[in-house]
Amino acid sequence: MKQIRTQRLILRNWEERDRALFHRINSDDQVMAFFGMRRSRAESDALFDKLRGNAERDGFGFAAAEIADTGECIGFVGLLRTDLEPCIPRGTLEIGWRLAPEFWGKGYVTEAAEAWLTFAFDTIGDDEVVSFAVWNNHRSTAVMRRLGMQPDPSRDFDHPRVPDTHPELRRHVFYSLNRNQWHERKKAAN
Repeated sequence: MKQIRTQRLILRNWEERDRALFHRINSDDQVMAFFGMRRSRAESDALFDKLRGNAERDGFGFAAAEIADTGECIGFVGLLRTDLEPCIPRGTLEIGWRLAPEFWGKGYVTEAAEAWLTFAFDTIGDDEVVSFAVWNNHRSTAVMRRLGMQPDPSRDFDHPRVPDTHPELRRHVFYSLNRNQWHERKKAAN
């Protein structure tokens, strides 16, 4: 995958030096508060390899976000093709993120996601990008709103991969943004 540069970040494929951070964000109770599991190192490494392979194959993915000035990986922000049928059609383009807590509240996710939305609409050429989160994950839904994404309650769903042991995490709210909305938003900002 080709690197994307923003004002403060480099969005790139995963590198071996990122494995420890990737495991940390996938096993941290604060980061994973809205997920029903914490990944072991082996599970995290398997997901790391899968995401890296997807990015090599597709040219995009849930990519590493690195602070340009320091070279420090802070988590991921990126695009991925969903596989959540029947809730969301296979191949729908999802935008998602996960950062280490010390990098929260600094605007990194919004900055990186803006670049990925430009990539989604102008490079890939998709007509819609979606995002979803547990209904009370206000941090994530606030990012979605800052990106201009719109809630669509008719498309809210119970996540099929949330285990019965965590019913409080099952209900997900659905947000989307289409290409026309994105370009109108960009025009209005200029």
